[in-house]
Amino acid sequence: MEFVVYIMEAVFMKSPAEAIQIMLQVHKNGRGVAGIFSKQIAEAKIDRVHSEARKEGFPLKCVMEEE
Repeated sequence: MEFVVYIMEAVFMKSPAEAIQIMLQVHKNGRGVAGIFSKQIAEAKIDRVHSEARKEGFPLKCVMEEE
């Protein structure tokens, strides 16, 4: 759970309170919304999330959905 909060703050620039809210959504529902971005920015953020998760050994999945 701490890693998800870290990702929300570091990659998606969320405040600590927002990061905790999103982490709780992920914990409770299996998913949460990190934000709305252009396709290029979303792809870059997904790559960073997956890279950091692999490096730290967490099975965190990040996906992009069209609106």
